[in-house]
Amino acid sequence: MIRVMVVDDEKLLRAGIRSILEAEPDIEVPVTCEGPQAVEMAVRHRPDVVLLDIRMPGADGISVLSSLLALPDPPVVAMLTTFAADEEIAPALRAGASGFLVKDTVPDELASAVRVLASGGTILSPAVADSVVGGYLRARGGGPPASRLASLTDRERDVLALLARGRSNAEIGAALLMGTATAKDHVSAILAKLGTANRVQAAVLAHHYGLVSLDPDTAACP
Repeated sequence: MIRVMVVDDEKLLRAGIRSILEAEPDIEVPVTCEGPQAVEMAVRHRPDVVLLDIRMPGADGISVLSSLLALPDPPVVAMLTTFAADEEIAPALRAGASGFLVKDTVPDELASAVRVLASGGTILSPAVADSVVGGYLRARGGGPPASRLASLTDRERDVLALLARGRSNAEIGAALLMGTATAKDHVSAILAKLGTANRVQAAVLAHHYGLVSLDPDTAACP
């Protein structure tokens, strides 16, 4: 069972997301709360996935994200945003968010996104893709030098393309006929070569350089 915590200042939104997710047989939402209670509730209920509002009155979403990821056994955190061009998206990416979803994501896509996150994949809603890519590249002064991308082996490019589609290490291994540990080693090598801190940042660069294109009909990195 995937345990999800929803953090948002709007009670109606929290209730709506909870209702959608708890209709799924493999997902439960043991708690929803506002930003100031997020860390305490995460420690108490130990969610696998946190859906966190990027903008909340009385609580900075980026600070809450950082605090959650600093826990001894941190959950996977995806940011919820109302605006496709939210200026907080790039800082959340740099802080370690595992994905980005707009709040009007359709119910089936929301449940699918939670499953992707729980399996170790990444989520990049097409509605915020341009903002995420543009904001991240501006923050780092452009993409990595061409030599870094060229340094990837053909196999690493295959792994990066699947990573950018939101696939977990196990799914990458199954698709490329390699063990999960080998896929994990390839991912680590890719992050080091590209100079990225996490899978989402690597996925952003994969989209930027055309290694994979966004599918507008899915909430996950396609």
